[in-house]
Amino acid sequence: MNHTTPRLCDFGFFWRFGVGVLVICLVGGYIVSGVFLKQHYENRDGRAGVSFTDIQGAYAGAVVPSQLGEALERGHPDDLPDADRQALLDWLASDTVKQDYENFDLGDAMPADIIAVSCVQCHARSATVDGAFPSLPLEYADDVLKVAVGSELLPKDKGIVIQSLHAHAPSMAACALVLAILCGMTRWPRCLVGVVVSLAALGLLADLSGQWLARTEDAKWTWAIVVGGFFAAGGVGVMGLLALADAWLPGGTRRDEDA
Repeated sequence: MNHTTPRLCDFGFFWRFGVGVLVICLVGGYIVSGVFLKQHYENRDGRAGVSFTDIQGAYAGAVVPSQLGEALERGHPDDLPDADRQALLDWLASDTVKQDYENFDLGDAMPADIIAVSCVQCHARSATVDGAFPSLPLEYADDVLKVAVGSELLPKDKGIVIQSLHAHAPSMAACALVLAILCGMTRWPRCLVGVVVSLAALGLLADLSGQWLARTEDAKWTWAIVVGGFFAAGGVGVMGLLALADAWLPGGTRRDEDA
């Protein structure tokens, strides 16, 4: 049976304008929620921004290694003598990091002296030399110990994860479903619309499932949260753009399709 599918651009001006505004609100809500999640998860591992470790720590727990140890192991600073580098690594691997920082019994291997000679020139609040990093000062013991000691990130309680899924799964799915239906009423190729809708749906399913599986099964499911969240958010954004463009751009050629 032949029929003509109504398109967004076929309706009156005020209807199209209103629908466009509502689409902006829907997609804007996703953007705001993304900003909230960034603020909620970032810096859990002591590093600026949201990292994979931040997300894994929230759902599965994670061990955050010492920033100072990581820098030393990757060869920073490159002019640090091998003996001093090994002395610092041995100190960081010990159970007496705080006690031995200024332990004069260590002699030339005392961490405070090595850091003062080899690191503070660049890692001082007032450092101006080439390659200086004043935002990560190592001038005082408190500064050093913040980056010398690793930490453990504890996961959310399972009850909190359930509450979060209970609140977000229906609302996020409903928002994506509305946009998917609107995209089905656009002039754009059905293949394109279908791919975008499918990727958004699968991404959302992976994101929501990964949150529970990462908490209850294996930390590797954190990848489902990251990858799924990327496709879900991207798919929602693209669906919003497709719907908005069809509602607000001049109409194209009407399509006659077979049921």
